Amino acid sequence: ISKDGQTREHALLAFTLGVRQLIVAVNKMDTTKWSEDRFGEIVKETSNFIKKVGYNPKAVAFVPISGWHGDNMLEESPNMP
Repeated sequence: ISKDGQTREHALLAFTLGVRQLIVAVNKMDTTKWSEDRFGEIVKETSNFIKKVGYNPKAVAFVPISGWHGDNMLEESPNMP
C-alpha cells in the first residue's frame, strides 16, 4: 500500500465516519497470474494498516478480484486463490 495512497485514506475516513464492517476487494489479481503468495502479502500489509486505524483484521473479508476479467465480481472464479 502506498504511503500516500487512497486505500489508507479511505480506510481511515470510513472508520472515522462510523463504518464498522469492511470488505476489502484486492483488484488486478490477473496481473499477478492469480498468485496466492501476492494475495497473502497484500492481505498482511493491509491488515496491519487497518488494525492501526481501529478495525479488527480478523473480522474483515478480503476478496481477490479481477475487474478487467470479472473474476469474483458476480460469481466465484476458479482462477482465484
